[in-house]
Amino acid sequence: MSNKTILLGAVLAGIVLATAGQAHAQKRTNDLEKDVAVRHRRLLVAHRFEVTPLFESSIDADYEHTVGGGLKLEYHLSDMFSIGVVGVASTSINTSLTNKIVATLPTMDTGMNDKTPDQTQFMDHLNSIPFHGAAYASLTPWYGKLAAFSSAFVAFDFYFQAGISFAQLDSSCPSNVCTDTNPGGTVNGGPPFLNPKYDPPLNSGTKPGLYLGGGIHVFLNDFLALDLTVRDYAFSDNPSGADYNADLYVGNNKNLGDDNRFLHHLFFGAGLSVMLPATVKRTP
Repeated sequence: MSNKTILLGAVLAGIVLATAGQAHAQKRTNDLEKDVAVRHRRLLVAHRFEVTPLFESSIDADYEHTVGGGLKLEYHLSDMFSIGVVGVASTSINTSLTNKIVATLPTMDTGMNDKTPDQTQFMDHLNSIPFHGAAYASLTPWYGKLAAFSSAFVAFDFYFQAGISFAQLDSSCPSNVCTDTNPGGTVNGGPPFLNPKYDPPLNSGTKPGLYLGGGIHVFLNDFLALDLTVRDYAFSDNPSGADYNADLYVGNNKNLGDDNRFLHHLFFGAGLSVMLPATVKRTP
């Protein structure tokens, strides 16, 4: 057998071995790609009921800050999808803008010929939100673990919510302030009574709307989590109860003039979520 024949045989054998090794390595890679990313992962929310006492405060109010407490109830169908409801009972606090406006207004009514409200008329036309809430579906696309100094580990997830909102609005304008029982009309057949400071604010009642939210769970252990959320309750409202469209009377009729607008009411919420059952399941 010649040297060329031996050399050719060695080259062919090397090619066969290299191809077989590459195919074996490729097979191992494919098996790894099909495997789960994390074994024995804790299912911190999947198929668990979440109960969250919470505190919530408005962050963009013009005239009245809304501050209150409530409850969120949510059921997690899986790690990614859940459905829930939230409800909050609140009280109102004057914003700095309201305090500045009140300081510029007269302390007593200046009469029918002056359309500037006095301090009492202005405050009585403002509305508050004593109760609001939402029903929603939630998506949790990201979850993971934070490490501090390679020794302290905290699990977290980010979620987004969308659904329908509802709000109970209230304004109390007594009869000695809101004396015009026919806003925009006439008094005893005379000339039009066009002074909006005497008109009822027409900005109370139940308002349905849309809801959007986004937040994060920071898990303190297997069944407790700090829940931080920004919520947007969007519904028709006229927070000032005043003549917004400048037609000289306060109205809520689209044909005669509507001072209501579709507004976004932004809130920040913080709560402590309790996951039930308290024990978690693990993946294989």
